[in-house]
Amino acid sequence: MKFIATAFLVGATVVFLVFRWLEQTHGWAGYVRAFAEAAMVGALADWFAVSALFRHPLGLPIPHTAIIPNRKDQIGRSLGEFVQSNFLTREVLNERLAGAHVGKRLGDWLGDEQNAAKAGEGASDALRGALEVLDDRDVASALETLIERRVRATPVAPLMGKAIDLAVEGDHHQRLLDAVLTGLRSFLADNRATFRARVEQESPWWIPDTIDDKLFAKIYSAVHNFLADVESNPDHEVRKSIEVRVVAFAQRLRNDPELLAKGEELKNELLAHPDVRAWLGSLWAEMKRNTIGALDDPHSELRQRVDRSLVNLGRRLASEDELQAKVDDWVARAAGHVVDHYRGEVADLIAGTVAKWDAKATGERLELQVGRDLQFIRINGTIVGGLAGLVIYSVSQLLF
Repeated sequence: MKFIATAFLVGATVVFLVFRWLEQTHGWAGYVRAFAEAAMVGALADWFAVSALFRHPLGLPIPHTAIIPNRKDQIGRSLGEFVQSNFLTREVLNERLAGAHVGKRLGDWLGDEQNAAKAGEGASDALRGALEVLDDRDVASALETLIERRVRATPVAPLMGKAIDLAVEGDHHQRLLDAVLTGLRSFLADNRATFRARVEQESPWWIPDTIDDKLFAKIYSAVHNFLADVESNPDHEVRKSIEVRVVAFAQRLRNDPELLAKGEELKNELLAHPDVRAWLGSLWAEMKRNTIGALDDPHSELRQRVDRSLVNLGRRLASEDELQAKVDDWVARAAGHVVDHYRGEVADLIAGTVAKWDAKATGERLELQVGRDLQFIRINGTIVGGLAGLVIYSVSQLLF
């Protein structure tokens, strides 16, 4: 385009020279000469004007030329302020977001399982990145302090009492008693010979072995049958007696000052134990390692749950107008908050970026963006200047 615009100037110059010579013998040639002469002036004037925007014409430091390189920083600030004032406003964003239907579109997108998997992967990457940049020592210390403070603030004895009450309400204590009775019977059977030997040791020497055998068999059978009766009869008196004692013990755990104090003492001893301290200190490292491992594995339970949750959220968004309205409102408020508090940062970013550009490179970059139109200005200046010169010459011929 520069070549074409320059060609217009060269063409006007050639026409001027030719018809200036013909004008001496042909009067009509003056009209063409006047057109070409004015076209040269218009072409030169517009070339100067266009060049002055981006550089010093012919390299001469003429005042008020190379405007863009010289005022690059001011232009950057003005551009940033223009964007801030005319684009980064609540009114513009709200108008744009009102027709965007972000909630509905997000729901349609997340409703597709493949898209939900992509979103889940992105969320996992973000969470993994957050976990990796955290200071492990600070987090581990904070987690340890939080757990210890919560445990210390929770009375142990009443908690155990409540647990016993729940166990009794669900008859879990009876199942525990059944297990104990079964274990005792198995213990007796496994150690029958040991008990028999003990009876023989305790029995006087003058009692015959046959009597010891009958006595032991009688005692062993009585104990064994007693345990079997208690185990087989859910309404046995022993069961009821144990339940009464268990309920009474649970009540004492909640109200007895001695048991309350003993529970707190045991809790403090447990928290002070080196193994417990080491376990508390290792909690964060274990949690972090397991979490990152689950996030990296697309088939892990955590990733599967995240993906399913996103799909369900998308389907709800796609079908529930109320939820869509909430998301749209949240997006609008979030965008408005960002605009209100950080649009100045955007203006500073634009101004700072432009300020870092090289002055000459900036002029060349902007000229490249609008260069074709600028060269059309030169072409139009050539034609319009020529027409103006023709009109002026024609009027002067008529008047004089």
